[in-house]
Amino acid sequence: MEHKDLPSSDEVDLDILAVLSKDGKAKYHHIAEKLGKSPITIKSHIDKLEESGIIKNYGIQIDYEKLGYNIIAVIEITISKGKMLDIEKEIAENPNVFGVYDITGDYDALILARFKSRFELSAMVKKIHASPYVEGTNTHLILNVIKEGSSFDELLLKEKLKT
Repeated sequence: MEHKDLPSSDEVDLDILAVLSKDGKAKYHHIAEKLGKSPITIKSHIDKLEESGIIKNYGIQIDYEKLGYNIIAVIEITISKGKMLDIEKEIAENPNVFGVYDITGDYDALILARFKSRFELSAMVKKIHASPYVEGTNTHLILNVIKEGSSFDELLLKEKLKT
């Protein structure tokens, strides 16, 4: 199967990414055993994936609600022409923010952020509005999280089923 989006990746790379997307702490020997390869081969492929920037980092999934971050907000922003990246970069520095996106449609940017209180959310929205380059915002509160995150393993399986 050819993967046009990952021209330098082969099937072993994709299989390694699938394993790591489920368990970022998987050891070389575990991945090697699972894929029927040697640990040296796995290490070589992982090194290449890291050097090329395909693997950006290794992390954990945190249950933010259990830590008191029960409010998730989606904030749409309209920004004056020519200042979009400046405003987005400034907003991205806020530690409550976990996503900043350029979007199409009625708004210019979409912000995803978590908060412990309505007061924190209100303060952030007011700070955004204080910018002379922000023309308006529209804030949504997430009521229930049905799915959050994605798995490369699931994407890869979907691609394999297409062929």
